[in-house]
Amino acid sequence: MRLTTKGRYAVTAMLDLAINQQGGTISLADISSRQEISLSYLEQLFSKLRKNGLVSSVRGPGGGYRLAIEADEISVADIVDAVDERIDATNCKGMGNCNEGHMCLTHHLWMDLSAQIREFLRDITLASLLDRQEIRAVSQLQHTGLAGEKIPLTSL
Repeated sequence: MRLTTKGRYAVTAMLDLAINQQGGTISLADISSRQEISLSYLEQLFSKLRKNGLVSSVRGPGGGYRLAIEADEISVADIVDAVDERIDATNCKGMGNCNEGHMCLTHHLWMDLSAQIREFLRDITLASLLDRQEIRAVSQLQHTGLAGEKIPLTSL
């Protein structure tokens, strides 16, 4: 089981937005620069996030995106769901046909694990992530830029 780039990038971009919006809008170009995520990929992700009511957009000069609802109402699971990401520890995508068309011996174990992961991600909100000091420290480093120098996370 692995969360793909789509889910990881969506969560990262939403956390960046939550950290930086302070009542205004944030451009995808700014998120792209800070998080080193392709602008075109962010546009695809934010289209899905907007359609699912997690972000709203403002057009024109000074436009951009902001959270459509409060950070304490958005879970990591909501974000992952919005970009059509599956949290699935099975090899059969939950279909039960993993052993030559039949259910394998451990199918229910992997289904239970998937449910536990989903519940874990449902319990984590953007607001709870914003409260974490280590996340604030990384964000601060991204803002200071340090002349484009990369800072290893182990030094925080």
